[in-house]
Amino acid sequence: MPVWLEQEIVRILTDLFQTMGWGGVVGIMALESANIPIPSEVTMPLSGWLLVQARGGSAWEAILLGGWWGGVGCTLGSWVSYEIGARGGRPFLDRFGRYLMINPHDLVNADRWFSRWGAWTAFIARLLPIIRTFISFPAGVSHVPRNRFLVLSFLGSFIWCGALAYGGYVFGARWEELRSWMRPFDIPIALVIVLGLGFYLVHHIRRGIRRPSGGSPTA
Repeated sequence: MPVWLEQEIVRILTDLFQTMGWGGVVGIMALESANIPIPSEVTMPLSGWLLVQARGGSAWEAILLGGWWGGVGCTLGSWVSYEIGARGGRPFLDRFGRYLMINPHDLVNADRWFSRWGAWTAFIARLLPIIRTFISFPAGVSHVPRNRFLVLSFLGSFIWCGALAYGGYVFGARWEELRSWMRPFDIPIALVIVLGLGFYLVHHIRRGIRRPSGGSPTA
């Protein structure tokens, strides 16, 4: 995300947190987990500074309150995204997936993945930048057990949000230094996603070329 855009987000979040307190954190983190890429690496450190450190709170308050309210927001947003995937994702992909180069074979593979790793995928994804924002929809499409998914999603989010809020507490008004340290980690994760997408596209194109006319689309 461009630095200028992050700075604009910081301005908006500052006004929001000063007006709504932790309710603003819940709302923003819910949006972030509902596939709207608002960086939690900005939201949570800022909350640790403005809502805890600047008000004379303790480090434990930053961890526990940041983890709790951030986790609640993440879980609410994840629930929405999960339900969209569970209720309409599969019919949508069955009908329009070919335009996204997603065929029934890919959906079967995704089901196998989630069947093997299940809701633990949500827990791990919640500890990773970028990926954490988009995991809930495919989990819903593959009908990962809802309650287990939400519980583990909350636990992963609690750790992530609590750690970031604590970082904001420690750095105080210099909390943006924490984001500057974390920003380089976005690059390799983004590269892995781009390379994975490139491999996926090349694999599908080659498989389409090799497939004989009249062959099964799910082979």
